[in-house]
Amino acid sequence: MEITTEQIKELREKTSVSVMQCKKALEEANGDLAQAEVILKKRSAEAAEKKAERTLKAGTIGVYTHEGVIGAMVLLSTETDFVSKNPEFGELARLIAMQVAATSPKYTTADEIPREVKQAAVTVFEKEVEGKPVEMREKIMEGKLASYFQEQVLLDQPFIRDESKKVRDLVNEATQKFGERVEVSQFARISLR
Repeated sequence: MEITTEQIKELREKTSVSVMQCKKALEEANGDLAQAEVILKKRSAEAAEKKAERTLKAGTIGVYTHEGVIGAMVLLSTETDFVSKNPEFGELARLIAMQVAATSPKYTTADEIPREVKQAAVTVFEKEVEGKPVEMREKIMEGKLASYFQEQVLLDQPFIRDESKKVRDLVNEATQKFGERVEVSQFARISLR
């Protein structure tokens, strides 16, 4: 199947991934745009995983304010100044700051949730899974905990501009796009409300 320029352009607009990667994904998916998107998401997660141990030496601070009453700052880190000074990298930091302003997360990753906070949630949800079959309880509990903490964990939140993506997907896509490890190192939110 021949891949058209229009297909590549459409996939690139949706994913911001390079033209060559879009073309390869479309070829692998036999021209199916939805399958190509899945392939690229999978590859971006794999690329982020491979680069997870690299040292972060550079970054940029993204800032967002909403009507002068809510403000957020995000430190988006990467490996080199070359990437951190890229305008697209700066825009990603600003978009993540906008996410923080809008959603007020408490943690960057689920690993940061204190054990006592998790245990308190487990105690509450244990009552809800009591009458369920024993073999299903653990799965139900995992689902309830994931759902409960999703809004509190920045990387697990649906992205406010495109809820089909999580903030983690944006970071993974940036890792794939820039060829360097990208990570949200810190964030802060201030509000008058």
